[in-house]
Amino acid sequence: MSVSVVVPCYRSARTLPKLLERLMTVLDGMSVPHEVILVVDGSPDDTWDVAARLADRFGPVRALHLSRNYGQHNALLAGVREARLEVIVTLDDDLQHPPEQIPLLLAALHGDRLDLVYGVPHEEEHGPLRSLASRSVKAAMAGVLDVRTARMISAFRAFRTHLRQGFEGLTGPHASIDVVLSWATTRVGSVKVHMNRRDHGPSNYTPRMLCRHTANMLFGYSALPLRVASYLGFLVGVVGLVLGATVLWSFAVGATTVAGFTSICSMITLFSSAQLMSIGILGEYVGRIHTGGMGRPTYVVRERIGYGAAASVPSPAGPGGLTRTGSAPSAPDER
Repeated sequence: MSVSVVVPCYRSARTLPKLLERLMTVLDGMSVPHEVILVVDGSPDDTWDVAARLADRFGPVRALHLSRNYGQHNALLAGVREARLEVIVTLDDDLQHPPEQIPLLLAALHGDRLDLVYGVPHEEEHGPLRSLASRSVKAAMAGVLDVRTARMISAFRAFRTHLRQGFEGLTGPHASIDVVLSWATTRVGSVKVHMNRRDHGPSNYTPRMLCRHTANMLFGYSALPLRVASYLGFLVGVVGLVLGATVLWSFAVGATTVAGFTSICSMITLFSSAQLMSIGILGEYVGRIHTGGMGRPTYVVRERIGYGAAASVPSPAGPGGLTRTGSAPSAPDER
């Protein structure tokens, strides 16, 4: 089994050297062909300089510099499409996912029973608020998107490279790796792993970003909001009929005092709310169609380092003879 490790990097100049040291020690100890792909997602600090030095230092390490910040899942997609080997492992750049746990993922993936394995923590590595938000997102994926394995999802995952054939046509700025992986296989499992708490600074995933990610999955991969708008219209129609019948009955029995002021206000409010909500939902879908029609890219690679070297069987770290270029030869399956 050969392994490509993809690491999306953002504001991780302090953690990358230690991560690569530990990662290369683990991969060398496994004695399998391997490569590491560092995808710097338009980080505003000197993360790219650190990643470039690491790619020069370690032979099987390659680095991609995206032209701006596209988001974690878009950066992951860029790295997945650059991978050359049989199995892809993804992990975060902040040392919360210990590289020493990678053999557990690969052991669970060994054989033909599973195509995708998630590393599920023994204990939540995030705070209570972030953990609650994460569980809410997973519940939404399970219920709305029909991703039955959503509750075991984590950013620490290993899957067979051939699964990317299932999302070859994925374009546009809205990407969700776990949703598109669910398109490619149902042979999904999980293993319990130890995860660490973040040592350096707060997480880059703020509550606002989690809400955006949830909305992206909801509107980008499901038609449920459109059905909700239809249900809402039906419900408001029923309420309108009840109110109309009430007004007519009051008029028939002579109980009407003011000529329908309260009823009219109530009906206008209900119908206006339903119309605005429905228009907003439709507008979200139309906006996404418009964005896709403009040809907005999923990502753009500014620079590559390490593409003169092939993935290798582990060897002592040393100069890789790598070249620095802005337009290196394309990797297999690159789009």
